[in-house]
Amino acid sequence: MILASLLCAAWIAGILPILIASIPSSKLNAFHSFVLGLAKRGKIMKSSSHKFTVPQKYFCHFYVLAVVWTTILLVFTWMYAYRIAPRVSQPLLYSSIASHLTGFSHDFWFHEGSSSLRKSKHMIWRSVFLLLLMEVQVLRRLFESIYVFKYSPSARMHIFGYLTGLFFYTAAPLSLCSKYASEVLQFVTNLIAEFVVKGKDRMKITEYDVWGHVNPLLLLKWHAWLGAAVFFFGWIHQYRCHAILGSLREDEDQVNDYAIPCGDWFEYASSAHYLAEIVIYGGLVIASGFSDVTVWLLFGFVVANLALAAAETQKWYLHKFDNYPKNRRAIIPFIY
Repeated sequence: MILASLLCAAWIAGILPILIASIPSSKLNAFHSFVLGLAKRGKIMKSSSHKFTVPQKYFCHFYVLAVVWTTILLVFTWMYAYRIAPRVSQPLLYSSIASHLTGFSHDFWFHEGSSSLRKSKHMIWRSVFLLLLMEVQVLRRLFESIYVFKYSPSARMHIFGYLTGLFFYTAAPLSLCSKYASEVLQFVTNLIAEFVVKGKDRMKITEYDVWGHVNPLLLLKWHAWLGAAVFFFGWIHQYRCHAILGSLREDEDQVNDYAIPCGDWFEYASSAHYLAEIVIYGGLVIASGFSDVTVWLLFGFVVANLALAAAETQKWYLHKFDNYPKNRRAIIPFIY
């Protein structure tokens, strides 16, 4: 709970300055400029502004970190969930899965014990599911940063934005399993201690049960699968939008040139890839069952951060191109 509280405090600390800077008041113009200066990157940052900046191609560092960290959390959380949650027999699975998905399942998570223990064991598998979705996301982003995006050599981002990105991809996966992080850490510590004391040859060898590791995920309730559907809806469109942005600079001689992106959600929003990111994290909120405050605050930070960046991107497009489509909104189609 201490870790979850710290993560909540961190997300709130990230959201509040953006919200304050968004208040339309002349008294806050200086604060708005300060926050915006820390967040600027790429085309919305002046090419002459190199003080306290790093190349934008360092975005790749975010996804390398994210893949390594998310994989570690996923593997150990999955191992811990398998160890503490009893397995389900196949006949019981197939006879009960329909009632379980509608919320009226039989007691096959924990046949002898309190409902709170059953709920706890269900929630640890939900954390595994969320981390699995996050793994899918960061693996694709790493692929795109290497093979899809072609960053301009002059593109920069503020060092604060770089550090914020590193923090985000450390804290975001952790937020998806924060309630069990201390238990998982203790579990891993015990495994390491057992290995040190007994040695590899004396460790207990158990046969790997693929079905036992997978079937609890199939028993998650409807909101997990609805969240996954929303997640992949945004995931697919973000890939398409990133492919469109990458195609604008297929010619290496034109990496410093900018063009108007067209197609997919770009027909409705200037920062369609940001819109897709919001949909992706909205899917995680749904998959979490709407009940995890840490995941909600993570989503709030994503929305606030991307809305701020999208507004500046919209201004840049309108200033840069006289023929820019007037019906496009910054990030929310037909609204904002």
